[in-house]
Amino acid sequence: MKNPSLSIIVPCLNEEKTLPIVLEKILSIKQNDLKDFSVRIIVSDNGSTDNSIEIAKSFGAEVVHCETRGYGAALDFGIKSTDSDYIIFADADDTYDFLEAPKLFFEAIKGYDLVIGNRLNKNLKKQSMPFLHRYLGTPVLNAIINFLYTKSDNKIKDCNSGFRCFNRKAYLNWDIVGTGMEFASEMLVKALSRNAKISHIDITLYPDKEGRVPHLKTWRDGMRHLLQILVESPKFFYQAGTLLFLLSFIGIILGWLVGPVKIGIFNILGIHSMLVLLFLGVIGLTIFSIGLGLSTKKKNLPKVYNYLINLSEDKLFWFSVFTLIISLGFILILFILWARNGFSNIDFSKDTIFFVSIGTFGIQLVSSIIFSHLIKRV
Repeated sequence: MKNPSLSIIVPCLNEEKTLPIVLEKILSIKQNDLKDFSVRIIVSDNGSTDNSIEIAKSFGAEVVHCETRGYGAALDFGIKSTDSDYIIFADADDTYDFLEAPKLFFEAIKGYDLVIGNRLNKNLKKQSMPFLHRYLGTPVLNAIINFLYTKSDNKIKDCNSGFRCFNRKAYLNWDIVGTGMEFASEMLVKALSRNAKISHIDITLYPDKEGRVPHLKTWRDGMRHLLQILVESPKFFYQAGTLLFLLSFIGIILGWLVGPVKIGIFNILGIHSMLVLLFLGVIGLTIFSIGLGLSTKKKNLPKVYNYLINLSEDKLFWFSVFTLIISLGFILILFILWARNGFSNIDFSKDTIFFVSIGTFGIQLVSSIIFSHLIKRV
């Protein structure tokens, strides 16, 4: 049986100081650990203006030129420039040790779609990872990905690792489009969504070389990762938004019908509780609406989202009219009560909050549905 082929992709933007070190290590593993395999070394240049291109060629690496700027763009371009069975990529800054690459490759060819180099272990070198990345950024993003996308036996240990090996055919099926640092999160989320078989191998992370300016921007790229993780999960917005709204709406109705209720020393479901519930209900509908908007561009949707965004135009019209009539009717009742007071101070009561709530919720719901249908047409 023929051994699988491998391409090692190195994204590069002005890395003349560390690229020789990286390429020397890659040549070493190609000639030793991976000598029985067909291995291509590809430097995906992203617009270098220093000597990086000349250095890459001097080591016998193939150089491809990605005109679209960005970490993800450079990697995707390099991956699509080869026909190898498997791909390994890591940065050109020598923070990841390419001498450890064979460990990832040998794990991948056992049948895994993706093998992630896990940095979060005892081999993590001092000052190799900023405090916020180590104890806040990566753990939080790990937790969100695992909560939204993984099962108990498939947890992600290091979502931000830039040292990975994967099956190229599987990668092409993931349809990754991110061009920046969010590429790493998009790969994980889409691989998990397509039930990819994933493994982890502990690796060593080293500090940046002295004088090198990192390409990573903590808050900008952290937000990119978070948005990319959430954009693939309309189901989360549906479940969270619906739950928060229903609990708030039921609480408002109970407050209107039976409140306030005294429990021990506390009075609940009075006008102040109802005001808080109105606020939470608006937040719930807002979260629901975000998911509804995302659903116009996604597949495998919750049934409610699928129904709402696929309403025929006549049903959309009559649903909107009916809901708005009811909503505005409650606002009109409130207006009448205000008029009875000579348009002075309105009676601040349970009825007032209930009428405002019904009107607000109805108008917000219709607005979000119509907005989702507008997005479909863009």
